[in-house]
Amino acid sequence: MDDVSGPVMAVDVGGTVMKAAAFDADLRPLAELRRATPRSGVPSIVAGVGELVDEMTVSVGRPAALGVVVPGVVDERRGIAVFSANLGWRDVPLRRLLSDRVGLSVWFGHDVRTGGLAEVRVGAARDTDDALVVPIGTGIAGAVVAAGRIVTGAGYAGEIGHVVVDPDGEPCGCGARGCLETIASAAAIARRYTARGGVAVDGAVDVVARMARGDDVARAVWEEAMAALTGVLATAVAVSAPEVVVLGGGLAESGELLVDAVRTGLHARLTLEPYPRVVTAQLGDRAGVIGAAILARDGLRAAG
Repeated sequence: MDDVSGPVMAVDVGGTVMKAAAFDADLRPLAELRRATPRSGVPSIVAGVGELVDEMTVSVGRPAALGVVVPGVVDERRGIAVFSANLGWRDVPLRRLLSDRVGLSVWFGHDVRTGGLAEVRVGAARDTDDALVVPIGTGIAGAVVAAGRIVTGAGYAGEIGHVVVDPDGEPCGCGARGCLETIASAAAIARRYTARGGVAVDGAVDVVARMARGDDVARAVWEEAMAALTGVLATAVAVSAPEVVVLGGGLAESGELLVDAVRTGLHARLTLEPYPRVVTAQLGDRAGVIGAAILARDGLRAAG
């Protein structure tokens, strides 16, 4: 039987970097490591996760369990990594493969959904049971937490970035046109400014800075992005009724400008009160690994 009181380890397998950490029973970090994500297929990723666990075991002792989160389409219940374009896998029984490698119970989840759970438990939405956590970076994703539990939808819940807001808009990587993330992601804001203004920029934060200096093109691109974003978020809020909307990812670096735009947009579109609070995320790029540790800790407690 697993030692419920022992340390747990967690790994967030990102498209470029794997973040790993060991935590005690109160989720205090005991050790942290980062390594480049192997790019030569599933066996190399399984081996890489195993090596991280081995290295941390030397310093903190054998863990009680391992939590692992990955991007793409993830079926948490079956432990299957259904699809990841960045990592090049499809229908991989990753939980079983990892458990065989490390000899531990493995709890397995989706990086964004699990990061959302972390923000609810120990981050910007702590002390709430119902939240919508929205990282906005290269793409846009969503994590719906209801009654303190992640809504998984058999691996497809939270894909708000692929809600179509302009059927005649730009092509999206998913195959549709005019998806939200083609207009309102941090990458899209920078790309659309460059296309319209003829000047390359250093990301969406640069566009925000130009807007503050009176750049009319920057303001137009930002306002179009916020209109699309708040329209989709208003629908998500109306359906899931979160107490709080947490905004994360690279675009959250614009701080109160983003929060104010989303808050104003939601109030203009929603007809029923109370309105959700709108805040920025607190855990940054550690949300996934903290969430993976929470999965492992919750799993141990449930197993008794």
